[in-house]
Amino acid sequence: MSGWQRAFVLHSRPFSETSLLVDFFTEGEGKIRLLAKGARRNRSPFRGCLQPFTPLLIRWGGKGEIKTLTHADPISLSLPLTGTVLYSGLYLNELVTRVIEFGTPYSALFFDYLSCLQLLAASEHTPEAALRQFELALLSYLGYGVDFLHCAGSGEPVSDTMTYRYREEKGFIGSLVIDQLSFTGKHLKALAAREFLDSDTLRAAKRFTRIALKPYLGGKPLKSRELFRQFTKPPVGNTPKS
Repeated sequence: MSGWQRAFVLHSRPFSETSLLVDFFTEGEGKIRLLAKGARRNRSPFRGCLQPFTPLLIRWGGKGEIKTLTHADPISLSLPLTGTVLYSGLYLNELVTRVIEFGTPYSALFFDYLSCLQLLAASEHTPEAALRQFELALLSYLGYGVDFLHCAGSGEPVSDTMTYRYREEKGFIGSLVIDQLSFTGKHLKALAAREFLDSDTLRAAKRFTRIALKPYLGGKPLKSRELFRQFTKPPVGNTPKS
C-alpha cells in the first residue's frame, strides 16, 4: 500500500454500477488512475469528496495494472471556482490530463498547479495571467527549453522595440515580418519573467503558449474551451443590436 499523498481529482468516470475510475494528480507520483470501489453508493466514505479542486490526502493499494483507492480525506474545503473562473479550472485539469503521462513524478509542477488554482480562486487576480504562468511552467517541465532573452540568430539580448519571429526548435530570430509568430522584445521579456502586467503582454503570452502546446495537444479540441464558449454565448433573442 502507498503512503499518504497530497492529490487533486482531474477527472472521473463511472465504472460498473457503483464504482468510479478516477484520475488524480498527486504530489509524488504525478498522474495516476485509481479504482474507487463503491464510490457511487450513498453511504460510501468517498461520496462527495472525489470532486475537482478539493485538496485531498489519498492512499491506494493493489497489485493489478489499476490500483485501488483505499482512503481519500479532504484537507480543506474545495477551492471556490465559480462562473467563468470555473471553466479556467476545467481547462487546467484538461491540460494536465492531456499533456502529462501516467506515473511520471512532477512534484514541482504539482505546486505550480496548486498555486494556479489558488490564484484562480482569488477574485482579485486575472485568470488569464495565472493560466499563462502555469502553461509556461508545464512547458518547462516537459523539457520545452526556449531562450526568450536572446536572439537565436545573433545571440544578442532582445530589444524591447524589435520584432522577433518564433521558429520551432530554434527560438526567436529578428524579423521584419509581423504575424501570429511574431513577438516584440517586450513580449519575450514578459514571457521569460512570467509576469504579464498589461493586456498586450497577456495576449502575446496566450499566442505563444497555444503555439507551444499544440504539438502536445494534437488536433483534438479542448472540451473546456467549447464549454466556455457555450457559457459565454448570448441567449437566443438577446443578441445586442449593432
